Amino acid sequence: MAGRDKLLNKARTSPGNLRFEEICQLAEEYGFEFKRQGGSSHRIYKHPNVFKLMNFQNVNGMAKAYQVKQLLNAIDNLPDVEEETN
Repeated sequence: MAGRDKLLNKARTSPGNLRFEEICQLAEEYGFEFKRQGGSSHRIYKHPNVFKLMNFQNVNGMAKAYQVKQLLNAIDNLPDVEEETN
């Protein structure tokens, strides 16, 4: 749990400084499931309680800041039940 909170805090304080693998890890920590990969630079994630797919792009090992913000918005809007089960 502490690692997840630390990663979430890093994403919130510096969304432009999150590595691609970290955004993927954060998504998985909050229940997003890897669905498919588009080429070598895009990964698509889906959450059962989120209508929109999450698309993360790898740019020289880093995540795009706007995609980090989209993930944070989705995490903030997850039902409270999700928080309790993780």
